[in-house]
Amino acid sequence: MGPPRGSAAGNGPKETPEERMLNIAVTPLVSREFEHIGRLILFQDVTERTELERRLVQTDKLTSIGVLAAGVAHEVNTPLAVISSYSQMLAKQLADDEKKAGMLDKIAKQTFRASEIVNSLLSFSRTATTSFQSTRMNAVVDETLLLIGPQLQKAKVHLDKNLADDLPTVRGNAGKLQQVLLNLFLNARDAMPAGGTLNVETTFDANSVYVRITDSGQGIPPEIAGRIFDPFYTTKVPGKGTGLGLSISYGIMREHGGIIEVSSRPGEGATFTLVIPSEQRQTN
Repeated sequence: MGPPRGSAAGNGPKETPEERMLNIAVTPLVSREFEHIGRLILFQDVTERTELERRLVQTDKLTSIGVLAAGVAHEVNTPLAVISSYSQMLAKQLADDEKKAGMLDKIAKQTFRASEIVNSLLSFSRTATTSFQSTRMNAVVDETLLLIGPQLQKAKVHLDKNLADDLPTVRGNAGKLQQVLLNLFLNARDAMPAGGTLNVETTFDANSVYVRITDSGQGIPPEIAGRIFDPFYTTKVPGKGTGLGLSISYGIMREHGGIIEVSSRPGEGATFTLVIPSEQRQTN
């Protein structure tokens, strides 16, 4: 699993040590006279099977939670609308009362925040048909970086961009793919509170287009690496994140027939890789 080991000349990703998962079986080796003459050790590489099982579990988990989230979101939206309407009406009537107006303003802000969470739930669970068209990932990357550029500069994050020439197009929705990139860029920025380097790289092989996003932060602790795509799971302080960004991104990538892969070592940053089928593979 992971990015390709080779692609177009000059566009291949850097070689990195790869961890593999093995099943090891040891059995005695005996002769015809039943004398113990050694041991037979069998190694079976189950890395790909384990990764496929993990993805299946994650997909089932997100599907189940998505159905629940949709129901909860629709039920919560109605009372939120009522609270918002009445608070606005009261705010107009009490505009001259500074103390009470301030309290109503707090109610309005918290109602708006609750509404944002509900909208995130709806985005997470939405199953409506998405419009797909031929999309150039380099253009999506550039446009997203243009949007977030000022925030990166403010956070003292240096951008190192290496986009492959002649990158094949993908069949996708540019808006949703930009949402995925935006989530990953913002998470990378937040992982480097004192500044650092954000590396963005695109590459490809015969079947897929790859977008690799690497930060120089503290990395993802092994004990939480398996939970980062779970809905509502976040390591950010309360009020700074809903824990839905990566879950929604995971769902968008699955909708595009692709995946998100993550690799990280504590103290050495993290790399998120988007793997998207290229149009040339889909048309062959």
